[in-house]
Order: sequence, then structure tokens, then C-alpha cells
Amino acid sequence: MVARVTLEIALGKEFDYSIPEELAARVEVGSRVKVRFVHRMVLGIVTGLVEASDHSVLRPLTAVLGTRSLVTLKVLEIARWIAGYYCCPVESALKSVLPEAVRKENAGWRERLHVYALPPPSVMPKLTKRQETVLRILKEWQSMPLQELLRIAETTAETLRKLEDKGLISLAPKIDERDPYAHEQIIPTTPLELNSEQVVAMDAIRGAMSGQGARPFLLHGVTGSGKTEVYLQAIAHALSQGKGAIVLVPEISLTPQTVERFKARFSSGPTQTLVAVLHSHLSGGERHDEWHKIRDGRARIVIGARSAVFAPVEPLGLLIVDEEHEHSYKQEEAPRYHARDVAVVRAQKEGAVVVLGSATPSIESFYNSKKGKYTLLEMTRRVDDKKLPIVRVTDMRQESRTSRGGASPVFSRPLKEAIRLRLERGEQTMLFLNRRGFSTSLQCLKCGVPCGCPNCSVSLTYHRAASQLLCHICGHSEGVPERCPVPECADPGIRFAGLGTERVEDSLRQSFPKARIERMDSDTLKRKEDYRRILNDFRTGKVDILVGTQMIAKGLHFPNVTLVGIVHADLSLHQADFRAGERTFQLLTQVSGRAGRGDVEGEVFVQTFTPFHPAIQYARRHDYAGFYDQETEFREQLRYPPFARVALLTLRGRNEDKVRLFIEHIRKQIGERFAGWKDLIIAGPAPAPLVRAETFYRHQIMLRTAAMSRLSAELAVYIDSLVLADDLILAVDIDPVNLC
Repeated sequence: MVARVTLEIALGKEFDYSIPEELAARVEVGSRVKVRFVHRMVLGIVTGLVEASDHSVLRPLTAVLGTRSLVTLKVLEIARWIAGYYCCPVESALKSVLPEAVRKENAGWRERLHVYALPPPSVMPKLTKRQETVLRILKEWQSMPLQELLRIAETTAETLRKLEDKGLISLAPKIDERDPYAHEQIIPTTPLELNSEQVVAMDAIRGAMSGQGARPFLLHGVTGSGKTEVYLQAIAHALSQGKGAIVLVPEISLTPQTVERFKARFSSGPTQTLVAVLHSHLSGGERHDEWHKIRDGRARIVIGARSAVFAPVEPLGLLIVDEEHEHSYKQEEAPRYHARDVAVVRAQKEGAVVVLGSATPSIESFYNSKKGKYTLLEMTRRVDDKKLPIVRVTDMRQESRTSRGGASPVFSRPLKEAIRLRLERGEQTMLFLNRRGFSTSLQCLKCGVPCGCPNCSVSLTYHRAASQLLCHICGHSEGVPERCPVPECADPGIRFAGLGTERVEDSLRQSFPKARIERMDSDTLKRKEDYRRILNDFRTGKVDILVGTQMIAKGLHFPNVTLVGIVHADLSLHQADFRAGERTFQLLTQVSGRAGRGDVEGEVFVQTFTPFHPAIQYARRHDYAGFYDQETEFREQLRYPPFARVALLTLRGRNEDKVRLFIEHIRKQIGERFAGWKDLIIAGPAPAPLVRAETFYRHQIMLRTAAMSRLSAELAVYIDSLVLADDLILAVDIDPVNLC
């Protein structure tokens, strides 16, 4: 028998190794192995077993790591599909499928020394007060980690050694699971009564799970319509059938609140099970332990970000993609997979049901439902018939004209008055601005030149708390200059322009000094506990106003929030991307949906310099259907998704002339290679919207076709034959969501 091994180093093919007799019983597809490759030892995964090899001389496997396979046959099939569709090597896909914390050679469980109480002897020896304290604690707990016992009993290891000598306790190592939510108190909940629209959705999903698979469901429910309760009851049905479920959420900030709700529902009763969590803010040890809870079948529900779509749940009954429209489901580095699309493919391959949920579905998903590829389930009203918030659009051009000096204020007068009113009533406010920092740039008044990043074609953002200028692309930082950095100018008249969340917070504190204010962005959330702390403080009323970026824009449920302010609604509207209008509509609708979830009707203020843009007006009216019709009309004319699919080729290098010349060469070759394709549109080459990033110049070619699987296969063959200069890098992005 011969093992086909995919190595962790990127070589793009499998290698054959003989299986020594002493290892034969432990080798199966999915096993982690160590092999000799050239002159070094490398790790790999067995991705196939064959009777014979085309090579006459084979090196043997050196070692098998672990006691069982880590990659299931079904997940391996998904990895192969990703490699084929997204134009990447299989080993790259396998690294996404299997977390590094599980994949590395020394991965294992943590063992800690535990202290155990032994049955007392017939004649109790004389004990000191400290020894009595230790035994009293152990009598209650039976066993406890050594260090924890020493801390609680306020004693030393010498006390325990004497108790061990007297035969009253024993010490032994024990596997200690690293649970990121171990210290949270979970109060069990029961299913809520569903309204008629929820019942219709639930019946359809249950019916599909009871059959032999079904078309994907698109659950289009307005904000606050109770989609999460539908998810919970659908999962309960899957568990009752002996199957597991995966729930994907787009933001790590949503995970604590989501985990709490799911653990509360499934902590007891006939569907009781562990709920595992997978996301990037876990430590390596926590990720290892959570993953193995799933692989061992102890945790049958998985909640996490995009990589959780690969969780080894067997058998899999249900896949839920919450906020399916979110672009964070797309991986920006190879393999550039989209977790929503992978979820659909995995469900099809495993006979599971997939539910895509959103108040603002992606244009592609809604188009699929219109064409019958997906089954559309709609929930048009909020739970308990609560009203959608009133949305008021404020024209900031008018506000600028009437303000002192003609500068645009941070808050319009109506929004400022609305915040004051909520503070008086004891209600809460959320303010949204999708840009962190204090000011977006530092600009010279004399020559007009902003302080730019030396590595990227963007302005540096001023962060006042750190007293630094930072680049949000490459991370470059420098001190704040006292005069214009252009040597020929050197004028001291430099000023801050634009605004970010830090400035919004500062303006709030000046206007409302007694208000309790918290800011939630990547600058303030330095530790993984910060997410839960801020959200918990806001939920329990310790915070009056929460300022944040897009991490507060969706999925969060706070009944006392009656006011939402969108400080600058135009930020995503004027990007060089055909999805700019869609992103703006989705963001405004999602942020607006945080208001009015309790007994008091919500109000939303949208501050904009383009108040009559269709995306803003349709969002004001909560009119998804109207926006969809308007948006698809423009896309059909230009053959943008959903009427075609996109492949984006980006060439980057440090010499701009070299990049430009070589991308023209690639364009010529592609034109010749695909000359017979009537369906293919080739656009470019052209500089990327962000032409320079992290010292690299970037030029692009965009290909559009309805036959993406075929194009992807052809591109893989072409790229494999393409010889690039050592200082040039070509990236292929299938179905990109970011054209910058």
C-alpha cells in the first residue's frame, strides 16, 4: 500500500511514500504524517491510499502523528473543490481546513497537576488549621487543580505534601480543557412562541431536514424579525435527528452574544450538547481543544467565523450563514474562498440543509432565489409587531452652510438634540462611523499636500491618543510633524481634516460631559475580553452611548437602544467598486436595525452629503425590493454579478514600469488563449484603485464570464505555465468582493 501525501510546503502536488509495516494500522486518509523530503523532515497529510506507485523507489513514512485522522473524507473533498475552483494548491486549502493549532507537530492537550481527596482513614491523624482548610475545600470539590487549590486555601505546596504523606490526598496529572467561555454563568432558556412567518420558515426548514437534502434556503427577514429563534429551533430539530450544526457569524464581536444565546438554549434538556467556538481571537490552546471537542463528537454545535465552515461535524445536518451578505466571509489571502459559497457546496455534498440569513441579502443570493436556485423564505415584520425605526436623512451640506466658519460639524443639530433627549429619558444611543482614528489626514494649508504613507498610496490617519500618524494598510507609523513635510514648503500651517471614531468620542465628551461613553473599534479592543466587557456593560445599562465602526452595525440586540446615528453615510458610497451602492444600502439598513428593538419606537439619523442617492433613499424607506430592482438593472447592462462572475488578476512588484509591462504581456497571452470564448469579457490592464500598498505597485485585469468553473480550470493551467520574474507576484481572486 502506498500513501499519497500532500506536504505543508507549497509545491502544488502529491508525493508517494511507502507505508512501513509497523505504521500500516495507523495510516488512513486524513492522517498527519512526518516524512523526509529532499534533505529535511516535513509534515504532511495523507490525501490518498493506492495499491501501487508509478515510481519504483519510494521513501517510507517516518512517523504518524496522533491516534486518528484529522481531516475527514468529506472535508477533504471540500478542500479539493476549493483548490480547483479558487485556483490554488491543495496544500493551501488544507491549511484553511485544519487550524495551525491542530496541525502542528507538538499539538496536544494541556495537562495540569490535580489534587484528589482520598477516603478518610478510620483514625484521623492530627491536622493543622491549614491542612483542615485544604481538606474542607476538597471535600466540597473532590478534586481541583493544584495551583487553584493553593490560591483558594492560601497555603503552600508543603502543606499538600504533608497531607499526601498522611494518605489523605493524592496528586496526579489530568487533561485540563481550555474553554474560552468556562467562567460564564449560563441560564437555560426555552423555545419562544413563533409568529406565523417564523412558523412558515421553520416548517420549510424542518421538512427539508427530514427529506434527502434540498435547495439552499435564503431567509430574508427584516432586522428584529426573529431569525435567530428560527436558527435555534432548526438546530434543535437537527440534534433530534442525531445530526450536528454549524453557525457562521461575520464578526468576532457578534460571537459572545451569539454563543451565550446558543449555550443557554442547549445547556439542558433532550437536545443538550456542548457548543464549540472557533474564531481568530482564541488562543492556540483554546482553538486546539475546541476543535477536538467537535472531532470527538462531544460538541455537536459549532459557532464561528468563516473558517468554522470546515469544522469536522459528523454527521452534519444543518449549516447556517448569518448575515450572509457580509464581505468578511471572503478570505483575502490564498486560498481566497468565500465561506458562504463553501457552505452551500458542503451542504450539497453532505446532504445537509443550508440556511443563508440576512435583512439585506447580497444581490447574488437574492438573484439565485428569483431564479429558483435558492428557496426564498421571507419574514417582513418584527417580533411582537414592533415597528421598524423612523429614518431621518440630514443634508450635511446645509449644516455646513449654517455652522460657524462653514466647516462641517461632527453632529447635526437634530442628532445632537436627539442624543440629549435620550440621555434625559435614560435610553441608549449607538453612533456609527466606519473609520477609526481622530482625523483622516493631516494636510498643509499652503501647498495642500497631505501627510502620506511612504509605502502605500493613501494618507496617514491621525490618532490623537497615541499622538501618531498611522497607515491602516501597512501599519506604518510616525510622529506628528510640526510643519509641512514637503521640504520646499515646510509651512507650519498644517491642519487635521476628516474625522474618525476617536474624534466622534471626543466631541461627544465635550457636548455631553456627564454621559457614560464607550468606543468600540480595533484601536480600543486590544484584548479578547474587551469585546465581552464593553458589550456586557452596554447591555446592563452601564454605558449611555456606544460609538463604533462596522463591528457594532449588525446582529446585536439591545432593547434599550432607541437612537442610532450614522455620522458619515457617504464613506462607502464613492469607492471605485460596482458594489459601492449595495454596501452602503446594506450598512445603513443593518445599522438602522439596532434601534427600536424594545418597547420604545426607534429613531435613526443619517448624516450625508448626498441625501438623494438611491442607496440612501431606499435604505430610509426600508425598501430592499426597490433597491434590488434598481441595482440589477445597472448590473445587467454592464454584465456585472449576478449576471456574470468575476476573476481578478492582480500583479504586484516594487518596480512600477516592470509591473505595467508584464501585466500587458499577460493580457496579450490571455486574449490569445481565450480568443474563442464568446462569453468572456476582459477588462484592463489598469492600475488597481489602491495602486501602491505595502511598497508594492499593483495592476489588474478583470475577467467576467458566466462559466466560472471552466474559466478557473483554464486559468490554473495557464498560471502553472506562466514564468514570472522573481520580484513579481500574481494573485488570482475568483469571485472577489474587494476590487481595491
